[in-house]
Amino acid sequence: MKNKKNFLKKLFLLFFILIIIATLTALYAYYIGTTGIFVKEYKVKNSNITDNFYGFKIVQLSDIHYGRTVHKKELEKIVDKINATKPDIVILSGDLVDMDTVLDNKMINEIAGILSKIDVTINKYAILGNHDTMFDSWNNIIDSAGFVDLNDNYDLIYYKDNKNYIMLSGISSVANKKKSLTEKMENTDNYLKKLNKDDSPCYRILVIHEPDLLDDIDYKDYDLVLAGHTHKGQVVIPGIKPLFLPSYGKKYYKDYYKLKNTDVYISSGIGTSKLNFRLFNRPSFNLYRLTNK
Repeated sequence: MKNKKNFLKKLFLLFFILIIIATLTALYAYYIGTTGIFVKEYKVKNSNITDNFYGFKIVQLSDIHYGRTVHKKELEKIVDKINATKPDIVILSGDLVDMDTVLDNKMINEIAGILSKIDVTINKYAILGNHDTMFDSWNNIIDSAGFVDLNDNYDLIYYKDNKNYIMLSGISSVANKKKSLTEKMENTDNYLKKLNKDDSPCYRILVIHEPDLLDDIDYKDYDLVLAGHTHKGQVVIPGIKPLFLPSYGKKYYKDYYKLKNTDVYISSGIGTSKLNFRLFNRPSFNLYRLTNK
């Protein structure tokens, strides 16, 4: 009888300790894990990068999910942090606004006004994320903030000379079902088909929102692919696959993959989706420095 009581006491104590640990972890993930902004910096080396693009800086901003854990004050701090890196281009790879956000005119103007303060040498670009497809006003925000709409299209980037250039292409979220994937790629594919060797870009970058699209596209046509969407699972437990991976983000969710000759980087994002928790995965944006040596 005495042994049984001791066992029950130990069991109760263990249960109580587990409850305390779970509570403290949840409080950390809610109040601390979702705050701050970190810069993940990467050196992207490729022999195709010409000397004029040596040191070229790209900031990838992804999955802000404005209206959940990111609001006016947080977005202003993000912009200040981006400007401190002095980027040549900035790429917003989807999910600017969270689907559960009630987006009124005041908020539209607020977001656009803050994002318009991002300073770049060349340009700012954006594609739709799956949450963004819920908002007709996404285009108004992007236009007012001075971003180039890169959805299912491309741009040619020249820097320091008029000969060598980078081709930057974008594919909008597959949640935007107005076009098939083939149709989404049509503008870029048509441009690539008509190129001869002398006219070809020195380096090709593709921006997608959902990284699992990699299995459905000819990624070997690109030197670099940038994606978002997964948030790296939001909750990261060392040694365990992330628990909360979204559809089209269940296969490719880590920071980096090398697929044949293509470098793939996936931003773990800034905001939250569905649950306002981030554990061992603080908000961040990526900074890439291009180099050929």
